[in-house]
Amino acid sequence: MLFLKSTNATKAPGIYEVDVAAKPPGKTFGVFLATDPDNPPHTVLAGLAELGFQSVHQQNYVHRDKGKVLELHFQKDGTDLFKGWKSDECSANLASLDALFGNVGIKIEPRIMSLAEAYA
Repeated sequence: MLFLKSTNATKAPGIYEVDVAAKPPGKTFGVFLATDPDNPPHTVLAGLAELGFQSVHQQNYVHRDKGKVLELHFQKDGTDLFKGWKSDECSANLASLDALFGNVGIKIEPRIMSLAEAYA
């Protein structure tokens, strides 16, 4: 689950928060979005699908500030062991994500999760 501070401001229309993160050792990244379910980011969601990212989890909830949130998690299989990304796939996928989110004014900062966070 993303740590969402507030639903009072969006990073882009329909998007409260974006996290691009990988479990250690950090070659295969997932996309985690906190979105406004009443104003979904159709362009970004379509773009993720075009890039081959598939929805693997979604959860609706009401934030403590009373705003409605739809949390979405996306993954894309790679060609490495256990469907992970090879180095060239990682570079290409991160560049594509950077362009997709950059088109709506969001700068992504891919990160590697801590062990506790990754396996909680």
